[in-house]
Amino acid sequence: MEIGQTVSAPETKTGRLIGTVLRAQSGFFWVLTEQGLLECRLRGRLKKERQATDLVVIGDQVEVVLVGYGQGAIEAVLPRRSQLARRAAGSRGAYKEDVIVANVDQVLLVFACAKPEFTPRMLDRYLVICEHSELPAIIVATKIDLVGREVAESLFRPYEQIGYPVVYTSIISGEGIADLRDRLIGKISVVTGKSGVGKSSLLNAIQPGLNLRTGEVSERLTKGRHTTTVAELIPLTMPGGGYVADTPGIREIGLWKLPARDLAWCFREFRPFLRDCYFAGCTHLHEPDCAVRAAVERGEITPERYDSYVRLMNSDEEG
Repeated sequence: MEIGQTVSAPETKTGRLIGTVLRAQSGFFWVLTEQGLLECRLRGRLKKERQATDLVVIGDQVEVVLVGYGQGAIEAVLPRRSQLARRAAGSRGAYKEDVIVANVDQVLLVFACAKPEFTPRMLDRYLVICEHSELPAIIVATKIDLVGREVAESLFRPYEQIGYPVVYTSIISGEGIADLRDRLIGKISVVTGKSGVGKSSLLNAIQPGLNLRTGEVSERLTKGRHTTTVAELIPLTMPGGGYVADTPGIREIGLWKLPARDLAWCFREFRPFLRDCYFAGCTHLHEPDCAVRAAVERGEITPERYDSYVRLMNSDEEG
């Protein structure tokens, strides 16, 4: 189904279609159904529902009814099986939940080996968010040609040792591209990383012209509406399909409603020791007979990861 194809009439007795939200912009939603792509708005009664989270985001499965040529109305949102959310600024300086994408299968965390310099604490922050959201994370190391495979592996080995898959890639040599492409097949993936890590080049290597296609979709569907907030699922054309979430501002992710008592669980190598601390509710910062700190001293938890934990506990820094 080509992006931009519209619907003339649904083939359903109930008059309702189930579809996936591919794009959200300024109160308009583009929903891909079996019949094609519909430009939709929310039904009034749905907009009036007071919820603590976003009503509709990309990746949501929704029920729609046809209201005009190529146009629909979203009647209901089906329950989400997963979501990736961040902390966003709300009114009067308060914070609120900003759901980035719903029903996501995995998060690809793209970090360069050099240019820009690898920042472990930022990676740790992303991993905490993935663990808290119970989303599988795949670490993608880019620009390995700048440092060599041995150095690249030394940078990311601590994460492999605690169970995170790491895909080592080079746009120059093509190393790792086929492996990464295989990991995207049939899944909804969020690909994120700070500016300069080579994310765009990586996506174009996986599917040539992907970013150009993103621009074409944006231009065709925007229809002159002005906005600074656009989120989109980009279909993958390779055999087996899949989607890549392209969202604005995803590089700036703050922790949303993560209780301090749950932070240690989000460091997966801490988990075997959490029940062995002498004090219930141990913060693993200063209490005596702390099993986590003892594991750090024995070398079972790296000092760098423990330092990331301490920094997040003390200051909630941005990485």
